[in-house]
Amino acid sequence: MRVSLGRVRQLFTMQRVLTQNVARLLALSLRTKLSPSVRAAAVNMSTLLVNRPQYSWLRELGLGEDNDGVYNGCWGGQGQVVTSYCPANNEPIARVRQATMAEYEETVQKAQDAWKVWADVPAPKRGEIVRQIGDALRGKIKALGSLVSLEMGKIYVEGVGEVQEYVDVCDYAVGLSRMIGGPILPSERPGHALIEQWNPVGLVGIITAFNFPVAVYGWNNAIALICGNVCLWKGAPTTPLTSVAVTRIVAEVLERNHLPGAICSMTCGGADIGTAMAKDERVGLLSFTGSTQVGKQVAMMVQERFGRQLLELGGNNAIIVFEDADLNLVVPSAVFASVGTAGQRCTTTRRLMLHESVHDDVVERIAKAYKQIRIGDPWDPNTLYGPLHTKQAVQQYLAAIDQAKQQGGTLVCGGKVMDRPGNYVEPTIITGLPHDAPIVHTETFVPILYVLKFKTEDEAFAWNNEVKQGLSSSIFTKDMGRVFRWLGPKGSDCGIVNVNIPTSGAEIGGAFGGEKHTGGGRESGSDSWKQYMRRSTCTINYSKDLPLAQGIKFE
Repeated sequence: MRVSLGRVRQLFTMQRVLTQNVARLLALSLRTKLSPSVRAAAVNMSTLLVNRPQYSWLRELGLGEDNDGVYNGCWGGQGQVVTSYCPANNEPIARVRQATMAEYEETVQKAQDAWKVWADVPAPKRGEIVRQIGDALRGKIKALGSLVSLEMGKIYVEGVGEVQEYVDVCDYAVGLSRMIGGPILPSERPGHALIEQWNPVGLVGIITAFNFPVAVYGWNNAIALICGNVCLWKGAPTTPLTSVAVTRIVAEVLERNHLPGAICSMTCGGADIGTAMAKDERVGLLSFTGSTQVGKQVAMMVQERFGRQLLELGGNNAIIVFEDADLNLVVPSAVFASVGTAGQRCTTTRRLMLHESVHDDVVERIAKAYKQIRIGDPWDPNTLYGPLHTKQAVQQYLAAIDQAKQQGGTLVCGGKVMDRPGNYVEPTIITGLPHDAPIVHTETFVPILYVLKFKTEDEAFAWNNEVKQGLSSSIFTKDMGRVFRWLGPKGSDCGIVNVNIPTSGAEIGGAFGGEKHTGGGRESGSDSWKQYMRRSTCTINYSKDLPLAQGIKFE
C-alpha cells in the first residue's frame, strides 16, 4: 500500500501531539492523584544508584533494585522493605526485604536440620569448603570491596582490605581444621585414659555492626564452620546489601558442593530479629558486635537462658607517647589510628597521651598532617578520609565537640560539618581537657582525638586503664623495661596491648577482643576457636578393675 508524503507528516504530527498529551496527563496524575508513597516509589525507582551505568558492577554481586533479605537454602523476605543509602551523597542504592518472625523461625529450623548434615562432615573436609569460600571471595574482592565503600562509607582500599580479612581468616581456618582438638591427659588410675573431646555448639548466631560489615562475619563464620557449627547471620540494618552480596557468594559454594544452604543462613532485620536470636535457646552461641549499651542488653537476655555469648563492644583506646619515642613513628601512627575509617573503628585512637616534653611538638606535627588528609569520595583511590556512616553520627560529632568545649577543651583543628553532599565532617583535635573529663571517658564513634598531657609513667598507665572499656592500647618508647612493665600485670588492662604501632590494624592470627565493658569476647586467631565448641572431659576404663580417684575405697 502506498502512502503519500503528506499523509506521513500528518501521522507523525498526530503521534507527537498524542505523546505530549499523555505525558502531561501522567505528570498531572503524579502530582494530584497518586498517593505520596506511590510517588516516592516512582522517584526511588528512577534514582536508585543500582540503575546507573557507573554502578553496573553491583549486578555482578547479584544485586538489583529489590533484594531478598532472607536465605536458608532458599531466598525470600516478606518483612519491612528498607532502603540502603550511600553515606557519601545520601542517595539510595537499592532496597532489601527484611525477614518476618515467621521467616526467622523457618530459618532456624532449617539451620538445625542442616547441622545434622554438616556435623557429620570430617573437620578437614569442612576446611575444604571454607577454602572454596575464600577463593570465591577472592574472585569478587574488588566488587565486594567497592560495595563496602559505597554502602558503609569507608575508603576503597579499606573496603578491599576488609574482604581480604575474610579471605585470610578462611586460609587460617583451613589449617586449623586439621589441628583443633583436646589433649590426652595422664590418668592417676591404671588402665584408664583421660582425654578432652571438643564438639560444636550447633547453631552460632552472628550479629554484626555497620563499620565492618564483611570482616566480623568472616571471623566468626570461617572458624565456626570448621568447628562443625552452622551459622545464622543478622547484619547491620544500614548495610543490608553487603550482607546479601556476601551470602550469595557463600551460598554458591555450598550449593556447588551439594550441601544445605542453611549451613550459612541470613535474616536481615532490626531489633526484633536480634532480640529473638538473643532469647532463642536453640542458638548455641551468640556473637554480638556493637555498642556497649546494646551489648549489655544482649548479654542479659542470653545469660537469662544460661546461653553462651561472645561480645565485641566499645573501645576508648589510647596511644601513650613517652619522651624517648621515635616521633617519626608516632605521627603517622596517631593520624592513621584516629582518622582511618573516619574514626569509626572499635580500635580507633580516641585519646592521645603525650609526655609534657614532647606535647607541643607532636600536636603541631599531627595538626599539620590532619590538614593534608585527602578528603573525598570513598571509592576514589586517592581518598584517605570518607564520610561518617549516617546523619545521626554527624549530630553525635557536633554534640561531642560542644561538650568538649564546655568542659574546657581547646579546638586545635576541625570541628565543623563540611559543606558538601554526604555525611562529611572535619577530623578534629582537641587539647586542654582533664584526663577524667566526662567527654574523654565517653566513646563517641567519630573522628575526634582528645590530646592529654602527662608527667610520669605511672600516671599514663593509670589514665589508660581508668576508662570503662578495655579494647586496644599502645605505647611509643625505646625503654625495654617500660615495654615489659606495660605488658605486665600492672600495665595495660586491654585485650590488645601494642608497642610502637597504632591501636588499630590488628592481624587475624591473634585473638581479637577486649576486657571490661568491651565484653571479654575473643574472635579470629589463637585459641578463639574454643569459644565455638563445647568441651567434655572423658575417662575411659580399658582394664578389668574399677579403681576410684583419690585412692577412695568403696567396698
